[in-house]
Amino acid sequence: MALHMLGKDPDSPDGDSPTVYYDDVTGNYILQGWKVLDPAKLAEMSIPEHETVIEFPTRMMHFFPEVNGGGGPELH
Repeated sequence: MALHMLGKDPDSPDGDSPTVYYDDVTGNYILQGWKVLDPAKLAEMSIPEHETVIEFPTRMMHFFPEVNGGGGPELH
């Protein structure tokens, strides 16, 4: 598996998160974000045991090539 970092949150106070990655084997995006721990939010979702939920800022949507009219990620 080869992960490619597409972008980090420019507003992150410590520069570590959130982050968008692209998996060039599966063609899927992998998102690193803040854990959702709010019981009220979690109660509104049906989360299977093998999944997790993160919160991801809309200001980072531009890292997804499809949002900007591209057909796939630009890998560097």
